[in-house]
Amino acid sequence: MTTIEENVLLTETGPGTPCGEVMRCYWQPAALSEELPLGGAPVPLRLFSEDLVLFRDDQGRPGLLGIHCAHRGADLSYGRIEDGGLRCIYHGWLYDVSGRCLEQPGEPAGSTFHERVRKRAYPCREVGGIIFAYMGPGEPPALPPYEFITAPETHRSNSKVFQECNYLQANEGNLDPVHLSFLHRIFARETRGQQGLNAADTAPTIEAEETEWGVRIYSIRKAPPDQNYVRVTNYCLPNFSMVSGSAEGYTVNWHVPIDDEHHWYWQIRFSRLASKDDSPRWNTGRREEVGPDYRKVRNRANRYRQDRATMKTETFTGLGRNFLPHDSCATEGEGPVQDRTEEHLGATDRGIMAARSVLLRVIRQVQAGQDPPMVFRGAQAAEVPNVVVRNDVLIPNTVDWHNYWDDESVDQELVRA
Repeated sequence: MTTIEENVLLTETGPGTPCGEVMRCYWQPAALSEELPLGGAPVPLRLFSEDLVLFRDDQGRPGLLGIHCAHRGADLSYGRIEDGGLRCIYHGWLYDVSGRCLEQPGEPAGSTFHERVRKRAYPCREVGGIIFAYMGPGEPPALPPYEFITAPETHRSNSKVFQECNYLQANEGNLDPVHLSFLHRIFARETRGQQGLNAADTAPTIEAEETEWGVRIYSIRKAPPDQNYVRVTNYCLPNFSMVSGSAEGYTVNWHVPIDDEHHWYWQIRFSRLASKDDSPRWNTGRREEVGPDYRKVRNRANRYRQDRATMKTETFTGLGRNFLPHDSCATEGEGPVQDRTEEHLGATDRGIMAARSVLLRVIRQVQAGQDPPMVFRGAQAAEVPNVVVRNDVLIPNTVDWHNYWDDESVDQELVRA
């Protein structure tokens, strides 16, 4: 059972909190590039319980500063983009992307006061349509060399949505293969593909093993006549998961705290072969579920538009066929911050238990002054993690599911939903 102390350690991510300090050791998604066009307005945002402003200077460089002007606290998100930085509209103080105060036009001629003023600023990197921010101490590490980060933008599709709950309970939903047999049941699809296999065996064997990046989770369901349907997902330190994978690619679900009761749920779909231009699968069905403000159309306020009549003939939940309302209803329904002292975990929760154990250990490592895993510095940046994400194969039940992807002699039958 998770203790009160452990639950606090795992869920509180504001400045100075142990988990917050871990999160700040890693690059985190801050905004979509589309939110910050060249010449566009600064964007106010809140990350890890800090109020910030994201802007793009007149050279196109993104900058992330504390939202309040260092002079008298005005909101910099109303500022002007000009003269190499962001200018406060209250008294004209000008800041560059590194937080230096370049000008204080109200001060006497020849004043050097501006040289002694520095705004809180966080380094930004823009890669593949996402602006990443590093909010930790010292020089920022390299961006981790995961395929979905280093691949060309044409091989990724990025989206985000506002979630009304703590980041952890949403990420733990990714580590729970059993819910696929219930929460996402669509009755018309239960005779074929992954839906049919999930429905046929609702009590899979779950195994979890620690890796350099976090935890690898195996879900093994029996499939006739003498096969296993194997799903491999990954918890990746500190706050994302890799799911729904095949030989072509996979989906990344990245849960970035806004504060302890809200977060941004990022979804990055990565393909080694298909581009956005020729693949109909990019964000299929998701656009109609999310408005232009990145808020869900089905949400807590309208009870996710549940239609209980459809629970008899169409879906298990009555929440439509898109998985986003299903997952949101389940994880947001656990409360703003789930009380894990009240839960009763079973054998099918091995992946969740392993992920919590790893994160708690990393929190204590950082408290002891150590770098956490998967923070790449120097030559380490060239090391590509051997992450495997699969949920598209049936294998003979005589084959070891721990490394079947390494055995080219195994005849793997693709399962297409």
